[in-house]
Amino acid sequence: MPRKKSTPSKQPVFKHEAYIEGSGSVVDEKIADTLKKNYMPYAMSVIISRALPEIDGFKPSHRKLLYMMYKRGLLSPDKERSKSANIVGETMKLNPHGDQAIYETLVRMTRGNEALLHPYIDSKGNFGKQYSSKMHFAAPRYTEVKLEKICNELFRDIDKETIDFVPNYDNTMQEPTLLPATFPTVLVNSNTGIAVSMASNVCPFNLEEVCETTIALMKDPDHDIISTLKGPDFPGGGLMLYDEAELNKVYETGRGSIKVRAKYSYDKTANCIEVTEIPYTTTIEAIIEKIIDLVKQGKIREISYIRDETDIDGLKIAIDLKRGTDPDKLMQKLYRLTPLQDSYPCNFNILIAGTPKVMGVREILTEWTAFREECIQRRTYHDLQKKKEKLHLLEALSKILLDIDKAIKIIRETENEADVVPNLMIGFGIDEVQAEFVAEIKLRNINKQYILRRVEEVDQLKKDIAEMEDILRDKKKIRRIIVDELKDVIKNYSQPRKTMFYYQSDVEEAEEIDDTPDYPVNIFVSDSGYFKKITPQSLRMSSEQKLKEGDFISQSFEATNKTELVFFSDKAQAYKSKASAFDDTKASVMGDYIPAKLGFDEGENLKTLVTTTDYSGYIVFFFENGKAAKVPLKSYETKTNRKKLANAYSSKSPLIAAIFIAAESDILLRTTSGHALVFNTGMILPKTTRDSQGVQVINLRRKAALSSAELISPEELPELEKYRSKSVPAAGKPAKELGDSNQLTF
Repeated sequence: MPRKKSTPSKQPVFKHEAYIEGSGSVVDEKIADTLKKNYMPYAMSVIISRALPEIDGFKPSHRKLLYMMYKRGLLSPDKERSKSANIVGETMKLNPHGDQAIYETLVRMTRGNEALLHPYIDSKGNFGKQYSSKMHFAAPRYTEVKLEKICNELFRDIDKETIDFVPNYDNTMQEPTLLPATFPTVLVNSNTGIAVSMASNVCPFNLEEVCETTIALMKDPDHDIISTLKGPDFPGGGLMLYDEAELNKVYETGRGSIKVRAKYSYDKTANCIEVTEIPYTTTIEAIIEKIIDLVKQGKIREISYIRDETDIDGLKIAIDLKRGTDPDKLMQKLYRLTPLQDSYPCNFNILIAGTPKVMGVREILTEWTAFREECIQRRTYHDLQKKKEKLHLLEALSKILLDIDKAIKIIRETENEADVVPNLMIGFGIDEVQAEFVAEIKLRNINKQYILRRVEEVDQLKKDIAEMEDILRDKKKIRRIIVDELKDVIKNYSQPRKTMFYYQSDVEEAEEIDDTPDYPVNIFVSDSGYFKKITPQSLRMSSEQKLKEGDFISQSFEATNKTELVFFSDKAQAYKSKASAFDDTKASVMGDYIPAKLGFDEGENLKTLVTTTDYSGYIVFFFENGKAAKVPLKSYETKTNRKKLANAYSSKSPLIAAIFIAAESDILLRTTSGHALVFNTGMILPKTTRDSQGVQVINLRRKAALSSAELISPEELPELEKYRSKSVPAAGKPAKELGDSNQLTF
């Protein structure tokens, strides 16, 4: 008997599996809608809940970690340090990320890492160093931590409803949304974060200066900030360029750049420079690697040896000098060429009520003051309610004091326990809360001494309540409390500045000396893009040029080793270099392949080379559509060391030729229809825009195109004078006798 064909079961394969309606179906949806639905929530989460600091100076990861340490009692002076692994495990109750990420957050806040001006975590063990990329921190099972004393200012009155609490990710406990810091931590310690489409980079300032500036702004909103806030103060010290205009820009807009350089001393006996403080934005390894690279390139010849002598006493980079070297001039050169001088980019992007906002120092301190005022109000209101509740209970004791025997009699004669409170309420005219309080008094405390001592508190309570109500009504008194707290912070935690200043006028900037050796060279470029730099002596000894089969030398120049080179490609791009960037070679070698040497894009080929020392003259571009553009070579001169220039010429029509002219010259044009035209470049005006489409210089026959453009030598001019054009554009004359050669002369 054949088996009955079974139908596929619609039941789940596994016990707990369930079918989701619409699963497996293909839905047509606009990509913009998909991005908005899926990417936007992620982006907002990164911005609001991860990467940017809030007005209390902390990101969520920092706040969660410090709060869990506070809950473990690690702020108590009697509490011993705890293993970092325990802290990481506890923090995962609030921050469900990898333990390594949490531990790295912890490391940065420790005293041992030296990343913060005022560390929040006291540490024991190896926590690496912020100024070194190779000094790695130990595993969390080996290190121990507890909270620093300054954290008292972060958690003060946190249990008095000064800030809001929210459930953690699994709703098993509460965590604070902010920390009620009593000083502007947001400016005291550096904070860096990269979110989606935005970032934050807050530099650290001296605690005393920040607190004094805050006090001054509360008294006078128009206070001159730079008079009290001298400038950033980095944990690693260093010397900051005091640029008042740039500092004011940072203070007002929240954006700018702070230039910091290393601090050094010269040991004359050892002929050695010792660098002991470096910019906050770099590392020992980056500095040493850059100096070694410059020595190898021959750009620095005064250094014989460099080594890292950092030890338990602190950072030190030792630079041994060659005999006769001026250490100050060398350091000026190193400041210019290495990370020994670096810039700290400021971007004060801070979350205010869940919204990112770039603010200047004035606005940040104003926002922090408003935040702190709210904390004081909430704390005062919390204390007020507690005191009112206590006063309410003590008023019941005052009534009992008049007749203690009556209270005992009521309790004794009440048959049911549940009736004790109602009977006391009736007997003394008190409410249920007061009666409950009286009923709970221990028998040993029902004596006049105890009750009188408690009742004496009533007058003090009434006085305190009046003061608190007055504080809540008067904003000036709240600000006075904030000022007193800031003064206490200055008294207890201020420290001398670590970053000092230098002024441009105090330092003789060493002129940038080009150490590149200068000597005559011959430059050759082949049609397929090979480049050779040959000295005259070597060229005289060579018999012939080595080239690929079918290749030929298309350009040759007499130049020097310091000559600047501008290579134009067939993709409307220019690549800048110097003759000194190429090795001296011989005619018997192939040379450097320019597209590979300069990093051309895929499929991009060399069109022509222009050599110059001062970027004088013009370059004339000729296009297939009969147009020409005369562009000053100065347009390709850049102040920065950019190697690649996009839109070097117009890409609207294929480029036929690019001819450099030092002065106005005569050009011979030929077309595919066999016509020729001679014109002088003075007939067309120069264009300042590099990618200008140019002007029509020759009228083309139907389906014809410009095929070549050549510079005419004085010897050739008389024979070609009959093709001269007196206006632009003009029609070319038949020129069959000129031949079909399209090889150009540059």
